[in-house]
Amino acid sequence: MLYSVLFAFSFFISQEFMAENTFSGTIKYLALGDSYTIGEQVSFENRFPVQLVKKLGLEGIKVDMPVFIAKTGWTTDELLEAIELNRPDHDYDIVTLLIGVNNQYRGRSLEQYAIEFEALLNKSIYYANNKRDHVFVISIPDYGVTPFGQGKDMNTISREIDLFNAVNQRITQKYDVAYVPITSISRKAFDDTSLVAGDGLHPSGEMYALWVDALFPVIMDRLKHY
Repeated sequence: MLYSVLFAFSFFISQEFMAENTFSGTIKYLALGDSYTIGEQVSFENRFPVQLVKKLGLEGIKVDMPVFIAKTGWTTDELLEAIELNRPDHDYDIVTLLIGVNNQYRGRSLEQYAIEFEALLNKSIYYANNKRDHVFVISIPDYGVTPFGQGKDMNTISREIDLFNAVNQRITQKYDVAYVPITSISRKAFDDTSLVAGDGLHPSGEMYALWVDALFPVIMDRLKHY
């Protein structure tokens, strides 16, 4: 996951959906994260941000394809560095943030994670034109239940993932930003290998679709006030 040299970075692909647009203008979407955002081991169309855009389109919402700042293996500090390098616009209508699994995998401290995650959340709010109700934090999935994780210490992985999520949830709620917990959904992979990609580690397109099902109503509720 965690150190793959294969990644796609900063896609700037725009597509308008044919459905009638019920919002003024075209919604811009910035997706921040690591392998789970860039969709390691799945096609572009199966990445969760792309599935989300398509689902919004079916509701008549005109959405640009996401701009990605994400790479397999990134920790919070590496995402911060990449944001500084890319300097995205600060007028996004949707910003999603999913980061932290590699902090856990590399044995980084919770204290360091808390500092850097809070910095990333503040940047996410800034890139959403300082509209915190347009920012959506997604919890870290549990790779301990995958074939890869089961070959290691599954229980320790799951316990540590929960600790990292307790940190990001606390900080997210402090800023009154929407928090979308998908960790319990990710644990369905323990009994259903169709939810795991071919490498035995990363989510499949089917798993990402379940995440979108959880994220979609939260975003739709916030977009009512767009």
